[in-house]
Amino acid sequence: MPVEMIEALRTRFGPEVAIAEGYGLTEVTMVATQAPMARSALRKAGTVGLPVYDTEVRIVDPAAADLEPLPAGEAGEVCVRGPQVMMGYKDRPEETATALVDGWLRTGDIGILDDDGYLSIVDRKKDMLLYKGYNVYPRELEELLHTQPGVVGAAVVGRPDPVAGELPVAFVVAPGLGHGDTASLMEAINAQVLPYKRLREVHLVDEIPVSAAGKVLKRALRDRLTLPG
Repeated sequence: MPVEMIEALRTRFGPEVAIAEGYGLTEVTMVATQAPMARSALRKAGTVGLPVYDTEVRIVDPAAADLEPLPAGEAGEVCVRGPQVMMGYKDRPEETATALVDGWLRTGDIGILDDDGYLSIVDRKKDMLLYKGYNVYPRELEELLHTQPGVVGAAVVGRPDPVAGELPVAFVVAPGLGHGDTASLMEAINAQVLPYKRLREVHLVDEIPVSAAGKVLKRALRDRLTLPG
């Protein structure tokens, strides 16, 4: 959930209502982490909480075969181990061997563990962009877009480029903005990020395509950038 949405919910419902995010996936059958629900507990907006009971979370180098944990604060692939982790994919031994290593599930998500053990999901590994060898995480740009006045939806994907590799491109839902406003919107975002992360294009759309589960269909957005018409 965008941090901007969390802050809006807190403003609307007041401090007596706990806004708590969790994190899970199909292969874990339930949540892997959960923000504390008690009113007096520490919740960190932008994180998905702490590992649930009897569950371990580790951040590793997404390109490495081993599961050596990375230091706190460093982004890497989220790995989960616990009783709720699947035994494997039915009749798909090769995919099972890739996903499960010594009981750890390699989730394909990029995340960060802070010094207190709270997990932040940065992005999906497959959604990460490579710009001239630099990793660009669309989630960071999407969070910034959601803070801009009038923006109610945003998704960032990469446009293939023969020189740079991929160029960050944003699709934005902002009913009150016109196409003439995209340059100023892009300028506002790019002023807050390092040069290699800067948006190269902003496209205004009526809606962001999502699956039945509510996940953004980034492949459909990439197709808009590569398919004729």
